[in-house]
Amino acid sequence: MAKEAKEKTTKKEEKVENVVVTEKITKATKDTEMKVEVNEVIKPESNPVDKVDSKVEAKVEEKPVIKEERAGIAYIFSSPNNTMVHITDLSGNTISRVSGGMVTKHSRLKADPTIAMFVAKKAAERAKDLGINALYVRTRAKTNTDGLGVGPGAHSAVKSLDREGFRIISVLDSTRVPRGGPKKKGGKRGRRV
Repeated sequence: MAKEAKEKTTKKEEKVENVVVTEKITKATKDTEMKVEVNEVIKPESNPVDKVDSKVEAKVEEKPVIKEERAGIAYIFSSPNNTMVHITDLSGNTISRVSGGMVTKHSRLKADPTIAMFVAKKAAERAKDLGINALYVRTRAKTNTDGLGVGPGAHSAVKSLDREGFRIISVLDSTRVPRGGPKKKGGKRGRRV
């Protein structure tokens, strides 16, 4: 009788060849929450600490995490001589203000589209640190420039803000337009009769 019991226990031990260990690991990233389920097959002869011969199967599930949107306003002033980017919160408190002269030492390059790109990038760094991830963009040109419109750096500054990861909610041209107004600078042209 004792021999039969020993044989049954040895048969049970022989049947248990592989043990499946399941671990669930949750990893939260900036944009998505990932759940990883790992199944490992461990042989009873090997030490559980030494898992060199074990198989690893991984299932990855991604669930989008809803981030809170925090909006700000980016005022981009672009003239033929300079580009300025001024980012505020919705109540008008200044977060960052950068101009072309703060990026380059050459005054002829201050209005350049490449410099405007760096100006927007520099202004965006501080806004990102404070948690702003969406922007209302207001572009403005010099008043009374008949048909010239915004300077060369305005469009590249808006594109650069978009590339920095901000969601652009709207772009509005807020250039001031005189309706009659005071006399333009510059004297009369032509022959005085």
